[in-house]
Amino acid sequence: MRIKPFKGWRPSADRAPEVTSVPYDVVSTEEARALAEGKPHSMLHVIRPEIDLAPEADAHDQAAYDQAKAAFERIIDEGGLAQDESPGLYVYAQQMGEHRQVGLMCLAHTEDYWADLIKKHEHTRPAKEDDRMRHISTVGAHLGPVFLAYARRAAVDDLISAITATDPEVSFTAEDGVIHTLWPVFDEAQLADLGRAFGEVPAFYVADGHHRTAAAARLGRERPGSEAEWFLTVLFPDDQLRIMDYNRVVADLNGHDHFLSVLLETGDFVVTPLAAAEAPRARHTFSMCLSGDWYSIRPKDPEALIDESDPVASLDVSVLQSRILDPLLGIDDPRTNDRIDFVGGIRGLGALERAVKGRQAVAFALYPTSLAELMAIADAGKIMPPKSTWFEPKLRTGMVVHRF
Repeated sequence: MRIKPFKGWRPSADRAPEVTSVPYDVVSTEEARALAEGKPHSMLHVIRPEIDLAPEADAHDQAAYDQAKAAFERIIDEGGLAQDESPGLYVYAQQMGEHRQVGLMCLAHTEDYWADLIKKHEHTRPAKEDDRMRHISTVGAHLGPVFLAYARRAAVDDLISAITATDPEVSFTAEDGVIHTLWPVFDEAQLADLGRAFGEVPAFYVADGHHRTAAAARLGRERPGSEAEWFLTVLFPDDQLRIMDYNRVVADLNGHDHFLSVLLETGDFVVTPLAAAEAPRARHTFSMCLSGDWYSIRPKDPEALIDESDPVASLDVSVLQSRILDPLLGIDDPRTNDRIDFVGGIRGLGALERAVKGRQAVAFALYPTSLAELMAIADAGKIMPPKSTWFEPKLRTGMVVHRF
């Protein structure tokens, strides 16, 4: 795979905690406004520009994109971001509790996306693609990097380890407790070595950021031969990544007065009461919160119920959808049915309990999808069900920006 160094725009070490921000799609407008309060150089003013417009403003109106560009230019003019003098690559480490992952921030080529060397596992929605494309095009920069994974290689590990053995230029703890650390790499020999090592990697996999990748790829096609053909990414080895569970809550029981009895009557599952909230401990098991009580659900005959030869049908999210959500609860299409909602595992089982005590009728906790499952599906050219993976920690926006 090809990667490219670039002259990144980034905040100084002392300003990085204020300038950098969470990604645009993990906070609401109200949350973004609160996080940006008292931080005039926060990237939230660029990636969520509606926070600086009237409350009734449309976040998808051209005025919002123009506001994003104005905020970006203002932050540069006021010294929040400065460009490096030489092209470089950037080793980027994140630590969340005991979990640590170390990746390489670089540019990837949009034609590799079209050639399916950058492999996808999710469908994208045209409206969301259009939104990201208009934002990127208007601002003239890739702000939040796309999260790509690759099958680890010892040669890459050795090069990255040598760099992280030195003192970092930037290191800080964000408001959510995640530690972000950056090592800029400008040495020509190191850059060449990294380029050769990644040249041996056969493919990249989109872990998080399908819409940003698709939008960047479309923009690259519109501007052939320009710097816009390259987009910002962080490349992580597969053995360092952690996927969390992505759970489901359903608003009603589809007219069933005794849903537990209905579930047992299928004959497909063994249902065991739990003394308290407990996450599934193995693949093909689920935890259910119903009327404030918790239950463990497992297939009575896994070989008969689950086709392990099909990488999509054998996913736990697919088993739950095909055997419980659709036939019993009437959730025919989780993309469009407004009776279902999704809760990232980072919020914990308590969020599911609170949902059931509130407006939802039942919640299901799933065992996390594995990266091996994700890569197998992408390699097969297939698509995962929606909301199958939740990656943590999230990449910080503004650590390094690619302006084109």
